[in-house]
Order: sequence, then C-alpha cells, then structure tokens
Amino acid sequence: MHPKLISFDGFFLPSYGLFVALGFLAGLWMATRLARRQGLNSDLVVSLAVYCAITGVVGGKLLMILYDWEFYLQHPGELFSLATLRAGGVFYGGLMLALATAAYYMRRVKLPAWPTADVLAPAVALGHAIGRIGCFMAGCCYGSECHLPWAVTFHNQDSHQMFGTPLNVPLHPAQLYQSAAEALIFLILYWRSAKPHAPGSILGLYLMLTSTGRFLIEFARFHEQALPFGGPLSHAQWISVFVFAVGAVVLRTARKHGLRDRA
Repeated sequence: MHPKLISFDGFFLPSYGLFVALGFLAGLWMATRLARRQGLNSDLVVSLAVYCAITGVVGGKLLMILYDWEFYLQHPGELFSLATLRAGGVFYGGLMLALATAAYYMRRVKLPAWPTADVLAPAVALGHAIGRIGCFMAGCCYGSECHLPWAVTFHNQDSHQMFGTPLNVPLHPAQLYQSAAEALIFLILYWRSAKPHAPGSILGLYLMLTSTGRFLIEFARFHEQALPFGGPLSHAQWISVFVFAVGAVVLRTARKHGLRDRA
C-alpha cells in the first residue's frame, strides 16, 4: 500500500505512525469523555492514558523481541535498529504491560480501579481500530495467501523492504479484519457503558471480546515463527485463551459484587 505518505530528501512520514498517533488521540478523547460521564478525575485519567500508551509501546516491542529471541541473540545490533524501532510490536505485550502500569498508577493516585478500567477499555478498542488502518497502509502484520474476492495484493517495494510484505500475492486483509473487529468491540462497549453496569464488567467484556476476535483472525494471518507445541495454534492464540479466561473471571467477579451491592 503506502507505508510512506510523504517522502522528501530522505525524510518520510510513516502511515503506520500517523494512524497510531490518530488512534491515540481518539482514544484519549474518548477516555476523557467517559471519565467525565462517570464522575472521575479526567486529568488523572488522561495522565494514566499517556503512561499506558508509552508502556504499551515498550511492552509490544519486548514481546516481539521475545518471540524472535533466537534472531536477536544472533544479531544483537538489531535491537536498536530502525527496523525494530519502526515495528509495531505485539499487541498483547503492550496490553499486559499497560494493564500493570494502570494498576500501579491507579493505586498510587487513588483512582477507583474498576470504574477507571471501564473508562479506558472502550478508548483502547477505538484507538486499536484506527491504528490497525495504519498497519494495513504500511503492509505489516499481513495475512496469509488467499484467493477470495476481497483479497488484497501489495505492490509497494517499501513495504517489502521494511516489513517483508509479500508482493504480487493475494493476501487476507488481516489488518482490516482486526480494525473492523475492534471498531465493533468499541461500539458494543460504548453502548454497554452508557447503561447501568457493575464496576469492572466493561473491562471483563473487553478482554473477552478482543481475545475472541484475535483468536479467530490469527487463522488468516501469516506466521513467521513456528507454531508452538507443534499444534495448529499460534503464540497469540494461546495468549488469547489466557486473556479470555481472565476476562471471564473479571466479568463474573464484577457481576457478583454488583449483585451483592444491590442486595
């Protein structure tokens, strides 16, 4: 597609970075809007969102490096290369480190944990949906070969050089699958958050929905690494199973406490 939106004298504006930035700003706006609606301190929520975004980027790259640890052991200089810096990383790595950061920060500034998490969950889904459009524009996180009517074919040499994207081969638009799934998840969470709900239930629902979407979309993605345990599931799918289970526990616990509070 178009990994470089503007290129001039060695400088270029990356489409992936632009859409990630737009996704972050949209998520920040949504978090602020929902925080005010729930009566939370919007300034603290904005600060939390910024910290989560920073640690999310770091966590995504750390898990990406962990996935390819053999390559980085053999080529340690690649840890600080432009290719590594430009890579989007692995979403689940970013999510886990961002959640840990959120837990620490909320405890430190005494933000109510579950209501704050319920505010951030729809914002994350919205930002993720927009960011994945940039992923598609750049050509990273591409899908496996397919010959369906909606298959996409990349021709841009920059995509191939930067991300190893196969050229002139019809592929699943896995990035757009993910974007559409996250957009739908955002709409569901936004609709649900406007109704009476037990604190923590929006977060639990988000974890269950996003892990289900990722699990299914992984079947359409190309995997450079060998599948673990010699089975049909990828690393991300095994993580999805774990995230779904955590989400189910959070949702069940939230509803139990909600019912107890009403009694």
